[in-house]
Amino acid sequence: MQIRCPVLRSLPWFVAGLLAVLGSSAFAAAPAAPSAPLAAPASAVAAGNRFEKNVADYEADDKATPAPKGAILLVGDSQFFRWKTLAEDLPGYTVINRGIDSLQMSDLLFFADRLVPGYQPRFIVIHAGGNDVHNGRKPEQVLADFKAFVTKVRAKLPTVPIAFSSTTPGPARWDEREVRVQTNKLLKDYIATQKNLHFIDLWDVMLTPDGKPREDIWVEDRIHPNQAGYLIRVKIMKPLLGAPDKPVK
Repeated sequence: MQIRCPVLRSLPWFVAGLLAVLGSSAFAAAPAAPSAPLAAPASAVAAGNRFEKNVADYEADDKATPAPKGAILLVGDSQFFRWKTLAEDLPGYTVINRGIDSLQMSDLLFFADRLVPGYQPRFIVIHAGGNDVHNGRKPEQVLADFKAFVTKVRAKLPTVPIAFSSTTPGPARWDEREVRVQTNKLLKDYIATQKNLHFIDLWDVMLTPDGKPREDIWVEDRIHPNQAGYLIRVKIMKPLLGAPDKPVK
């Protein structure tokens, strides 16, 4: 290569050569194409994000009025969210209700770190899974999400008891009964092998003697319990909760 620039001639041959090569390649090189944006991680597009506002609203409430520590924590779907007679049905118990309408077990897993440990509850009750089944998820998926949820909670609250409330036989969802029964069985069998996990079985007690859904324990939609339906839950759940923590008026 012949170097014609006087400045380059004054430089050592190897430096001059390098500069010449770099200079010529700078004009020849095409501008680099902008890199494609990275795909969002799976967790960022998980179904749980649709309930971000619900969870944020609970967090705002807790910031304005801190929730009591050592309470019973209810987390799950509309069966908790719509429990309007809770204080009447469980008198003397300090209960924090963090139900969210239409929540699935997969959503509860997504928000586990924000919906559970900060309350430092003495007992956790979950009602979820029915919406998963209704939306086509398999019993094995519900079980896997429950296991993952327990693992997350146990990392921060290793000794707090957790109770899983079974899916229920609402008449309007009776066509899903086989999948619901299988979901309940998988959860019940797993929970029976674990320490500090409990299963609240609502299925059979909500059926008539001939094995059909009772019609008298649901609101008009035949999916959500009325107060009589909630009192069935209370009767089964109460022995797990221990004595009330405050006087009953």
